[in-house]
Amino acid sequence: MVQKWNITIPELSDEERGVYVYLPESYEYEPDRRYGVLYMFDGHNVFFDSDATYGKCWGMKEYMDHIGTQLIIAAIECTHDPDNGRLKEYTPFPFQSPTLGKIEAKGRITMEWMVHTFKKEIDQRYRTLPGREHTFIAGSSMGGLMSLYALLEYSEWFSRAAALSPSIWVAPDRLTQMVKNAAIPSDCVLYMDYGEKELEGHKNMRRFFARVTSKLMKKGVLVNSRLIPGGTHCEASWERQIPFFMNTLLYDGIRDTMS
Repeated sequence: MVQKWNITIPELSDEERGVYVYLPESYEYEPDRRYGVLYMFDGHNVFFDSDATYGKCWGMKEYMDHIGTQLIIAAIECTHDPDNGRLKEYTPFPFQSPTLGKIEAKGRITMEWMVHTFKKEIDQRYRTLPGREHTFIAGSSMGGLMSLYALLEYSEWFSRAAALSPSIWVAPDRLTQMVKNAAIPSDCVLYMDYGEKELEGHKNMRRFFARVTSKLMKKGVLVNSRLIPGGTHCEASWERQIPFFMNTLLYDGIRDTMS
């Protein structure tokens, strides 16, 4: 079951955004049970084709129903401000693009709202396991960059993250410096991938991806890093990676508490 309601982020805009909350099957008939939560960016693209930007969603509801994992998913819609609103809200670093111009960084504002307001709202509305060991985050593209950022800078709240096709091209040097300086707990788990056919989209992406992976491993992050054969930058490709990143997020003892 997916519940939908609206919310605003006053720190960013007055725009109403949809919140999509997936509740597992047992939620209704096990009233004393509590659940871990996976937070996701670009929530409108996660569950329903009818809401997805390009008419194709990830199909997360069908996957979760099929495998029967007892996990809540809370996905928040991005801004649709035509003035590069999504890029601004989903980057922790300002950057310059030849086609887009200068992009202001509002990623920290976004994450501060997510951990101090949105997570609190989810924990109050639903029967969650609020501790970091049961709190994950995931996204793709700029949302993938934000998921990586969340694990590095907000590991007090998130213990595991999935960064699909993360937009590390926006500021690779700033990102590797952030990895170097981050105080990351030894139990942090990261799934990170990039599509083979995406590598040509930005110069030196293979080298950037390998460098970030190496830096994360040296910091002790438990990294599952993949290059996807034939992978492209779209929801259909990310949908095919769901079993891989979900198995990483739920691997080992965490799985036992959610099945």
